[in-house]
Amino acid sequence: MTNRIALFLVLAIVALFLADRFWLGLDLPLFLGRKLMQLVEYMAFWR
Repeated sequence: MTNRIALFLVLAIVALFLADRFWLGLDLPLFLGRKLMQLVEYMAFWR
């Protein structure tokens, strides 16, 4: 992965979160936090 691709990915993710915050109202950070918590619990089960 080059620096240009990494920078583009970071900017795209930030733009998505900003669009969600100001226009979309989908609560993406909350959704992703819940999914991450479920993943951690699932991984702890298989440990």
